[in-house]
Amino acid sequence: MPKIKTHKSTSKRFRRTKGGKGKLMRTKLGKSHLRRKKSKRAKSLYDEMVPVVSSGTKKRVRRLAPYLHEKGS
Repeated sequence: MPKIKTHKSTSKRFRRTKGGKGKLMRTKLGKSHLRRKKSKRAKSLYDEMVPVVSSGTKKRVRRLAPYLHEKGS
């Protein structure tokens, strides 16, 4: 059985947590631009990663990046 190709932008946007649970994590939206107006505290909150809660998104990521769980990070 041949390997399945990984969607590269999906593998860069999502991570799995280490440990037993292995939750799917994503970065917060709005991090890339229009940050000059925001306070330092508001900008630092963008650095955190949040868990994915939508089951549809989880299924889509699993289809696009089938080896994401094996990566270890």
